[in-house]
Amino acid sequence: MDEFSFIRAIKQDYYNQSSLIKGIGDDAAVIRQGTRDIVTAVDTFVEGVHFSRKTMDPIHIGYRALAANLSDLAAMGAEPAFYLTSIVIPSSWSDNELLDVIKGMKQLANQYKIDLIGGDTVKGSELTISINVIGYVLQEKCFYRHTSVPGDVVFVTGTLGDSQAGLHILTYPNEYDQKEYFIRRHRMPTPRIDFARRLQKIKRVTLNDISDGIANEALEIAEASDVSIHLIDEQMPSVKSFQQFPDTLQYQWKYFGGEDFELLGTVAELEWEKVIEAAIETDTPIKKVGYVTTPLETTNVILHKDGKEILLEKKGYIHSR
Repeated sequence: MDEFSFIRAIKQDYYNQSSLIKGIGDDAAVIRQGTRDIVTAVDTFVEGVHFSRKTMDPIHIGYRALAANLSDLAAMGAEPAFYLTSIVIPSSWSDNELLDVIKGMKQLANQYKIDLIGGDTVKGSELTISINVIGYVLQEKCFYRHTSVPGDVVFVTGTLGDSQAGLHILTYPNEYDQKEYFIRRHRMPTPRIDFARRLQKIKRVTLNDISDGIANEALEIAEASDVSIHLIDEQMPSVKSFQQFPDTLQYQWKYFGGEDFELLGTVAELEWEKVIEAAIETDTPIKKVGYVTTPLETTNVILHKDGKEILLEKKGYIHSR
């Protein structure tokens, strides 16, 4: 059973708590509290699966783990406030290394003025970090995956494939252009919190964070919204030095690599200028990369590349294969 099948299997048919606005199915859960909604998400990172000391220093591991969680809150349009972390500690890790992991988290937490409010530690065989982030959003201002409609434009922040390029450079040392840029994008990604919060002035925005590859994330929106999403290959953003890598790797990293922690979204064509304004205000690179249509038979994601239409399937980073 893969990750997506497992999630479908454990999802409740109905919820008992009336304060729960959104449960399983988006980047985070939403709970109503007065005039605000509480938004919370959790992720777990395992040594040898999600990170390696061969390619990351402890401070990068902590920074990146929290960044991944904050990216989930960004996709919901929430302002982060608190986080908790539980760590499984193996004997092979020194106290100083563990403190550097926490230092990495605090470095990012200080940027967004969020507080560490609890957690737990236990001994184990592999370093495992579980982080629970908590944020707030005004009522009716949260972004979901199920709100995309035919006629929307599709957009993406930042550039794609950078994280996987950075991992490649760290794994296969050689002479590369913009080497440090790609390595930093892999080790210390930027959650698009500020940009996403500026989008709240728009009545309807659909967002998903790119953690498992844009093909997977686009399909999650398509399935939740019952639409087809069309992506235009020549419009996909990448830095110029990305061209130094073989075409096959560029394709794999852009569509299925993941871990860029950028945002994929859709919005009505008439609202596109407001998205651009939010990007300018927060110094966020953004690009229109496709459009949304009514599905002919079933929801899907179609890539338009070299005059051909390619059906993109879920084959990015999928757990429990």
